Amino acid sequence: MIIAETGGDMSAFPSAKHLASWAGMCPGNDESAGKRRSGKTRKGSKWLSQTLVECAKTANRSKNTYLAAQYARLRARRGTNKATIAVCHLILTAVWHMLQTGETYTDPGGDFFARRDPERTRKRLVTQLRRLGYTVTLQEEPVAA
Repeated sequence: MIIAETGGDMSAFPSAKHLASWAGMCPGNDESAGKRRSGKTRKGSKWLSQTLVECAKTANRSKNTYLAAQYARLRARRGTNKATIAVCHLILTAVWHMLQTGETYTDPGGDFFARRDPERTRKRLVTQLRRLGYTVTLQEEPVAA
């Protein structure tokens, strides 16, 4: 469906951002005098947006994938609908890169964010345990040779 709507030829879009903007899958940025107003997305192809939303909601329910992890992170801060549109944007960006380079998609995995910044994950989990009333003592596990 994505190829049917975009034509499959990505030379019409200089970057993935151009494709996302054309499809209406990126937030607006209406700001004046330091006040942020509507961040509503533009209207794009209704078939493309329906397909992307369906793909995003399916990806959100998948286990141990990058898209599901990203959705969970964003949903906690921004809400369900904004997180879904953000995942749509990620999918569209990945499709642009795949069609542009001819490479296949390799999923970074559901633990991507924990691997990217393990110190941040450690601090978050220790804080969470302390809030639950536990005393936390951390000890490095010896590395097996």
